[in-house]
Formats: sequence, C-alpha cells, structure tokens
Amino acid sequence: MTGTSAAAVAAALALTGCSSGQTSTDSSGGTSTGSKSGQITIAYLQKQGDQQYFIDEANGAKAAAAKLGKVKIVTVNLGTDSNKAISDIGTEVGQKVDGIAVVVPDQKIGPQIIQAAGNIPLVSSDDPISDGSGKPAPFAGFDSVKMGTEVGTKAGELFKAAGWKAADTRVIAAYQEGLSDCQQREQGEEKGFAAASGAKVPIVKVGTDNSVVDAQNKTGAVITANQNVKHWVVWGCNDENETGAVTALQNGDFAPADIIGVGLGAYLTCKDWTAKKESGNKAALFIDGHAVGAAAVNALVAKIRNGTPLPPQSIAKTALVDASNYAKAGVQCT
Repeated sequence: MTGTSAAAVAAALALTGCSSGQTSTDSSGGTSTGSKSGQITIAYLQKQGDQQYFIDEANGAKAAAAKLGKVKIVTVNLGTDSNKAISDIGTEVGQKVDGIAVVVPDQKIGPQIIQAAGNIPLVSSDDPISDGSGKPAPFAGFDSVKMGTEVGTKAGELFKAAGWKAADTRVIAAYQEGLSDCQQREQGEEKGFAAASGAKVPIVKVGTDNSVVDAQNKTGAVITANQNVKHWVVWGCNDENETGAVTALQNGDFAPADIIGVGLGAYLTCKDWTAKKESGNKAALFIDGHAVGAAAVNALVAKIRNGTPLPPQSIAKTALVDASNYAKAGVQCT
C-alpha cells in the first residue's frame, strides 16, 4: 500500500518486546556495538515479495526509515527460491549493508542465512529462523498459534450460528505444510474451531505453496472428491490460501451462503467487501505488514546507531474484521 504516512505506521506499531531471558549478546544478531551516525543501509530480503502483505511490509520499512532519517532500505524479492536467498544475502553482505531483515522461503536455510550475515545485525521477519546450534535469530512478526486460534474461533462461532450439521460439512485447511509458522497457525485454527463450534467437523488439509492460484487449483480436486458435502468452512495460513479456496468453491457452484471463509491477513478478503459483493469470505484476522516492516527497521537502526540489543521477539497485534468494520480497523484494499 503506497503512500502510507509515517503517522499511520507509528499507529500500527503496537508491538511487544518479549524477553527470553537471554543476555544481550545472545539476542544481538551481530556483534556491531552501535557507533554509526551517518547513512545506514538495510537490506530487506523477502520471500514472495510481490504478495500484498510483503509489499505492505516493505512500505512500512521504508516509512520507518524516512521517519528515522539517513536510512536507506534495499528490498529484494526472493520468490520461493532458497538458493536465490542464500546467493542474494551474500550479495548484500558484499555490498557492505549495515543491517539485514529477511523473510526466508524455507526455514531450513536459517543456519546458512545467519552464517552468511556474519557480524551484520540481522532480524528474521515473519518466519523465525535459527542458527546451526538452534539459537533463534531476533524476530519481528506475529504469534502464529494465537493468530490461528483467533481465526478458528471465529470460524467456529460462524459455523454454530449458521446451524449447519457436521455430517454434511467439511473444513478446508489450506497451507504450506513444511513451514513451521503455517503448522502453528493450523494447530491454533483447529483448536479454536473445536472449542467454539462444539462439533467434530472433518478437516481436509490442502498442501499449497501459499499462493492464491495453487490454493484455488488444489481445492478443485477436493470438491471433486467430496460430492456429498453441502457446506464448507475455509481457513488457511494466509489470505491467499483462504481466498483461493473460497473462489474455487464459488466457481464450483457453491453459494456464498454455504461457505464460511475466515481469512488471515484481510488484505485480500477485503476486496469482496469493498466491492459490496456477496461472498464466502465472511471474516478475516487483520495483520498489518506495515507494522512488522517498521518494527524490524526500528530495531536494526537502534542496534546499528546506539548498540541497543535487538529484542528477541517483537510481536505485532491483530484484530478480527468483517465487511462491517474492516475500513474502520485500518484495512487498506489495493
């Protein structure tokens, strides 16, 4: 979302620094003691950097940099290529950047990424990573289990209110199965749904690459294999998964009234609400990428300029929204 003001980003920065009991050395993300007063360059490397959430995150980082002054943000879209991530971080290190924020395509490459960064302060964004000994890098993002629980709880409440029967209902859970963040969100979604619905609805897990297109394509096969299902509950690891699955269901002649989709992000679910279109996208958990990008930059600059230890975790707040309140909550549809 372009044109985000520094004030808006500051308002979004409701972040909690969580102490892990580590010493400042353990959580510093580099050995820089903080003495640079001139121009600072921070590389922000992101998987799937063309997705709206990550665009928002990059814009939040740039807005924070502008507010701080003398800070340049270099963004790099890694796509889903782990080899490119390792290569590109080496390139940025060679360019002598002062700090690095990274969203890895695969958490398994965390040790290589951290080793490549060397003494340059580094923050992992969105997807936590650890070094070869298992020590986590400083992190800016969200509490995945809590997020998932909020999504599942909302889906369970809507299911209960609809009066559907478990026997002719199925849940589609679409997510990248190898990503720990997605696994944690799915665990939370299942737990929240079970508690709120009081029902045992069969869950169909759909493995995707976290994109709209893949979720839509994979859901088509699920519809074919479940011809007797009348109602669908949909959730996923992100808005791409949920909206992709909902679109496939609607294209498969399921009425919006027979779909309860609860997104995770709100940046795509909001499109139907903005268009005032009847939709299976009933609600979403709003997560603000601007806040995460700004948090990563603020932490890195404080480390580089002042020697302030990087916080082990900076956790951003979330909010449940629907067609009635998304705009007031600050969701911006682009």
